[in-house]
Amino acid sequence: MAKQAGGFVEHITPQNEDFSRWYTDVIKMADMIDYSEVKGCMVIKQYGYGIWELIQQQMDERFKETGHKNAYFPLLIPKHLLEKEAEHVEGFAPEVAWVTQGGMEKLAEPLCIRPTSETIICSMYSKWVQSYRDLPVLLNQWCNVLRWEKSTRPFLRTSEFLWQEGHTVHATREEAEEETVRMLGVYSDFMHEVLAIPVISGQKSEKEKFAGADHTYTVEAMMLDGKALQMGTSHNLGQNFAKGFDIQFLDKDGQLKYAWQTSWGTSTRMIGGIIMVHGDERGLKLPPRVAPVQCVIVPVAAHKEGVLEKAQELFDTLKGAGIRVELDDRDQSPGWKFNEWELKGVPVRLEIGPRDIEKGACMLARRDTCEKASYPLENIQETVRELLDHIHDNMLATALKYREERTFDARSWEEFMQGIEEGHGFVRAMWCGETECEEAIKEKTGVTTRCAPFDQKNLGDVCVHCGKPAKKMMYFAKSY
Repeated sequence: MAKQAGGFVEHITPQNEDFSRWYTDVIKMADMIDYSEVKGCMVIKQYGYGIWELIQQQMDERFKETGHKNAYFPLLIPKHLLEKEAEHVEGFAPEVAWVTQGGMEKLAEPLCIRPTSETIICSMYSKWVQSYRDLPVLLNQWCNVLRWEKSTRPFLRTSEFLWQEGHTVHATREEAEEETVRMLGVYSDFMHEVLAIPVISGQKSEKEKFAGADHTYTVEAMMLDGKALQMGTSHNLGQNFAKGFDIQFLDKDGQLKYAWQTSWGTSTRMIGGIIMVHGDERGLKLPPRVAPVQCVIVPVAAHKEGVLEKAQELFDTLKGAGIRVELDDRDQSPGWKFNEWELKGVPVRLEIGPRDIEKGACMLARRDTCEKASYPLENIQETVRELLDHIHDNMLATALKYREERTFDARSWEEFMQGIEEGHGFVRAMWCGETECEEAIKEKTGVTTRCAPFDQKNLGDVCVHCGKPAKKMMYFAKSY
């Protein structure tokens, strides 16, 4: 991994030359994934999976803090269950993979490999929920799902992917709506506080909502190429599945009533978001709170007396302080190691050599700004911990500034087109709310509605496209 004249890693395609190729180069060269023998399915290697483990761990803590508990449901779903909610089955039919034979025998009923778990979970809820005393049911499942995708890209869209899906049952419409919005807030806070990714929270259009939901909320992020990435969704399912699966409970007033439900989910797509929000020409740039290695120690002139011993001492100190640290004592030059750890996006690099030891100091290099400075060895664990927090805050602020600079307000169709064609980012505009208009905008420009944000802004009284009375301000963008 020699460097080019500009100090960047060779073979990584520049972002401004081919962003898609840059993304693939970074994932492969950082050793995050490999391609499998199954079309559309990826092998998540140790470094990539380490990021997912940290996401899972910290997100799971937030779910439990809001009263949710984990459960697990079967991978295979009988065909008759999938067909019980008409809108749902229609929405997922093109993506479903079927198992029709077990061993040497043809199955009496085909089984689908779960594209999502509403149907199999609802079949259980119809048995578990009998009284208002059984409510609310607050559960989450960590699992894999399979959707037969025609076009795939690692982390962003693969046939099989890892995710979490929350499924809850409530006694009233109001409780279900409160849950739907609360969990979207959990997602938004997580994106900001852990992934250092600013997101826009809002409601999906009728056309873009989840199949079988009354309405869908989303958190949307801007990538470095100006495209949007849906980072997570939360759905108010109303009573649609409850009526299809006969989920009824005896209420306090003695009346038998249908329950109200929600579902919400995020996936390994978040890792793709991390790469495309923070990465640069040197490779990955990982937010400290999900970096498998937060600080790497690189001995300089390791053959000289005392250097490896001091490096080991620093490793023990940082590890003892709860910092995810690695000591790189491989037989490679320091420059080679610097280059590799920059490619892998490690937030902090600690360099220690004979001169540093004499001065009682070390060099700390930040991956977010590529700045390097000397720091005392005394209380180095506190210095590194504070630096990790500063890096997170800077990465979040940088991403937010970038999004704001590439978000445009349009009060006319001419301004809308200018924002799409010249701005290469998000466009905010008033919209009539009609699906026919939404489809016409997509056909003309290639952009889709992303969300109607909770924080509405009045940009006029009429739809930017068709001129009919406007119902809401909407974010539009090209997307992944």
